[in-house]
Formats: sequence, C-alpha cells, structure tokens
Amino acid sequence: MNRVAFLFTQAPHGSSAGREGLDAVLATGALSEDIGLFFIGDGVLQLNRDQQPEQILARNYIATFGVLELYDIDQCFVCADSLLARGQSLTAERVLNAEVMDVASLREKLASYHRVIRF
Repeated sequence: MNRVAFLFTQAPHGSSAGREGLDAVLATGALSEDIGLFFIGDGVLQLNRDQQPEQILARNYIATFGVLELYDIDQCFVCADSLLARGQSLTAERVLNAEVMDVASLREKLASYHRVIRF
C-alpha cells in the first residue's frame, strides 16, 4: 500500500488551501492507513491552538483537526526551523500532537513516503 504524505505549506487564513488539504486528508484516510501530515513554512501556523478566524470573517475549520483521531491519522510532523522563523514556540500546545523535527530529519521522513500532496 502506498504511503501518502500531505504537506501543508500555507497559512490557515487568506486561502482555502488548509481546509482543502484537511478535506483531502479525511477522504484519503478512509482509503489508506499510512498517512503522514507535514507542516512547513507558513503551514506551521495551521497548528496554532488559539486562532480566532471569526475576527477576519473566515470559516473555522481548525477544530476539524480533532477528527483525525477517528481515522487513525497520528503521524504528524512540524518543522522546528519554520516555527522559530515565525516566532512560534517549539513546545507550545497545538491543535494536533505533532513531532517537532529539524529540516534534515523532516526531509528524510518525507522521502519515506510514496506520494506527496502539497497544500
């Protein structure tokens, strides 16, 4: 069975990429058991716990990340360098339990997947 990685690279608001990515993860989760979520660049902001999208009249889909447990999707990785570059804490609570990894380790992990879908 193919291992599928979803690469989140965009901020949670200002485009629909994050919401569309999450929808794709859930759809794929019904068909595959080996899914990994990777958050790099502005994508690390998807995991901020205290977002208030209603302040900018955006739809709140962040809570949907909690549904991933029902699909047994628990392989989540976040780039430490991306967090630090955006003033984020490496140890902050996030909407998902994600393993914080350096760039080299993240690339190595990502290379172990057969397919990569970027949002």
